Amino acid sequence: MVVPNLCQAAFAMLRQIEPIIVLEQLGSTLFDTALQMVVWDRCANATDPGHSSEDAQQKAMTDFYMINNLIIQLTPIFPALFLARLSDRGRRKAPIVSPLTGYLLSRVILLLVVVLKLPLQVMFAAGAVLGLSGGFTAYWPGVMTLASLGSTAADRSKVLMRVEFMYGLAGVVGSLASGHLFHLYSSSLGHGTILLIISTLLHLLCLLHSIFLLQVKGVSDGEPEENRHLLLRASTNSSVVEAPVEINRVNVALLFVAAILYDFAVGGAIEVLGAFVLRAPLSWNATLVGYGNAAGCVIFLTSYIGVIGFRRCCSDTSLILIGMVSFAVGIYFMSFVTTTLTFYLARALTLFALIPMTTIRSLLSQQVPASSCGMTLTFLQLALKFASLAYIPAFTKIYQGTLDWFPGFVFTLASIFTVLGMTPISIIGCRSPQRWQYEKI
Repeated sequence: MVVPNLCQAAFAMLRQIEPIIVLEQLGSTLFDTALQMVVWDRCANATDPGHSSEDAQQKAMTDFYMINNLIIQLTPIFPALFLARLSDRGRRKAPIVSPLTGYLLSRVILLLVVVLKLPLQVMFAAGAVLGLSGGFTAYWPGVMTLASLGSTAADRSKVLMRVEFMYGLAGVVGSLASGHLFHLYSSSLGHGTILLIISTLLHLLCLLHSIFLLQVKGVSDGEPEENRHLLLRASTNSSVVEAPVEINRVNVALLFVAAILYDFAVGGAIEVLGAFVLRAPLSWNATLVGYGNAAGCVIFLTSYIGVIGFRRCCSDTSLILIGMVSFAVGIYFMSFVTTTLTFYLARALTLFALIPMTTIRSLLSQQVPASSCGMTLTFLQLALKFASLAYIPAFTKIYQGTLDWFPGFVFTLASIFTVLGMTPISIIGCRSPQRWQYEKI
């Protein structure tokens, strides 16, 4: 009786969303390291009059990522909205299966670029394919919605926290292994091919799992309205509060400004960080790149642990400010990094950097009537998408222009924008401090 029960429990676990989260994140972290090293290698022969060969290589690499990231940021907007609409109509797998198909195809394209020596610009098509499939913009809300549907109202917060934790943990494991896998080499394959094959197989397994094994809880027409729109609750970890009758326009505007400024700072800094660690004096190889990416995933874990700890004694606005101060100090310190040790010290200072955006979304949901929550959060997401049109090229060009005299200037700039983003949050806290306390747990 014990063995059949264990098998039944294992099969039930396989039909949940968690295996997909782990497989996808493992595959993505392997892909990210592979792409970074492939781009660096392909840009090795770049030239730029008046600049050293290393600066020319840096310019070529950041130009590639600028175009590629703009494609990935903008193309998913309308597909993600369409997939979200399908999900609301009962096709809960659509926002999962479609992006996973795009992920798989983009990994196959990079594998072909490496094996067949195709031009690096082919990866722009891979970015477009990923975006048109919905990309992460559709995938993650779909994951969180399914996780919510599979839990009771009482356990929902814990389930979503477990999902976030598993996502970060899988990222740490994948990143740590990625650099070592990149160095696996044979005369017929070359560096990075085995890493990309493993990444592609993980995404293929993930896609097949989502099609054939993933169990989706249906939502009947008679189900209460509060259970039909779980995306809002999936995007927050706050306690349930009573929605206001009218929109608090001042607070909404201040939260939008804070979110855009903070996203501008974080997105801009991360945009050039991958190239920064590959140039002298750091000059990282694939193994160190993987370790650095793992440090980024650890921040994902520490931020959510921080929410659990700080919410017992801090208000929402205090939580946001803690996260912003953490990032501002860490990214400012990154401006002066010259060794691998100081890089990790700077990363350690940003351990709560992911708290602000989650909490800002939570606060936004408390400023508008329940009927307007989904639209408000959608407008915020669109605002952040269009903000990327500014910060991606701006930070890229500033980084390229300061390579000769202060390569870390963009990180100082990101710190300044973060401090500016703290101002609207401080105003909100001063306007109505008594309303922003988390429920004690």
